[in-house]
Amino acid sequence: MRILLIEDDEALCQVLQPTLQAAGFASDCCHNGADGLELLRSGYYDACILDRMLPELDGLRLLKHARADGVRIPVLMLTALGQVGDRVDGLDAGADDYLAKPFDTRELLARLRALVRRPADLNETAHRIVCGDLVLDTAQQTLTGPSATVTLSRRECDLLTVFCRAPGRLRARAVLLGSVWGSDADIEEASLDSYVSFIRRRLNAVGSRAVIRTVRGSGYRLLPAGEEASHA
Repeated sequence: MRILLIEDDEALCQVLQPTLQAAGFASDCCHNGADGLELLRSGYYDACILDRMLPELDGLRLLKHARADGVRIPVLMLTALGQVGDRVDGLDAGADDYLAKPFDTRELLARLRALVRRPADLNETAHRIVCGDLVLDTAQQTLTGPSATVTLSRRECDLLTVFCRAPGRLRARAVLLGSVWGSDADIEEASLDSYVSFIRRRLNAVGSRAVIRTVRGSGYRLLPAGEEASHA
């Protein structure tokens, strides 16, 4: 289970990330709203902890944009604004729960666990994503297509998860690198290109008609079976 923490208080992030890890959650941290929105759109995360007061793009507007773009993962909003009207604004913007600062980390974890236990989309269980003629099992790290099933490496599985959760959408190179390797990782873009090549081979191996298109200078787009012709 991977959590995106969008919080501009770096000291708080330094406290929360090890707390999340100890509770069994992997997490990535982002400190401004504009970058946070791009990461949230990536489709890589299972839940989000979102601060309301952020530079560049505040949490309310960020969440409204994300929900309008079809982001459905549960979002727990954090804020120093604890009045009833502030909580209502957050919930109306698309938050699933609301926690006022200061808070006890035990309560944050309890609320987060409650959110991720809620039923997922009909095409996606906790570990199974259906995308066109593909079924990706993120727990078993397997990809199943019309003719075969193959086992993926952890990195291949993580990258394919980003694509399958947002089929047809352009995935910027920076977003893919940040989502899969982490925003602070020192990774050359050639590594991303290599893994995309690996995934293309996997698609062929399972007999899928899905394709990954290169958008020169921007990134990549996964076109599920049946959609590849319209984007040719």
